[in-house]
Amino acid sequence: MTSQRTRTRMIERLREKGIRNAAVLAAMNAAPRHLFVEEALASRAYEDNALPLGMGQTISQPYIVARMIELLLDGRSSLGKTLEVGAGCGYQAAVLGQLTDEVYAVERIALLLEKAKINMRLLQQFNIRLKHADGQMGLPEAAPFDSIIVAAASSRVPSALLQQLAPGGRLVLPVGTTEQYLSFIECTPQGFVEKRLDAVRFVPLLAGTQ
Repeated sequence: MTSQRTRTRMIERLREKGIRNAAVLAAMNAAPRHLFVEEALASRAYEDNALPLGMGQTISQPYIVARMIELLLDGRSSLGKTLEVGAGCGYQAAVLGQLTDEVYAVERIALLLEKAKINMRLLQQFNIRLKHADGQMGLPEAAPFDSIIVAAASSRVPSALLQQLAPGGRLVLPVGTTEQYLSFIECTPQGFVEKRLDAVRFVPLLAGTQ
């Protein structure tokens, strides 16, 4: 169930759902999702579903990971300096790390962050810097960022993340509480331009660390 054939079926499903960017599909194919889930769930790793990580968190659905990254990459050869908010076990960071030389990933739950660090060492993805921090605050010491991706839903777009976008930078995140949508924001010379896209379902973006 963790074979290349199983991964290939996942990529075929992503194409059927509208993912077209060849670099994104290649990165999704290369990331060994089965290594990021509990052993008991490894046989389901390449299904197009979110899976539980424990501590009330989930590993995101492959389609949503691909969709958000495709939005950030559209028309660009690289994501540039990238911030991920909500690293979880590190799966999405592992995909991002194949599309840019510089990824900063923050996670508020220390136990999950330790899992992510172990996974990055296992995969030898040394271009990913992991930090225990409150994602609502972003990572000001490493800003500005060309791409910011958020893996938890905020009731509104955190102003700290907008302030950390580089000129021409892009931010993609779920927004909302009971009903959520995917928001895509670009930092243009005229200011921030937002597009509201797909309906989504994410765990909430919480303040503080634990």
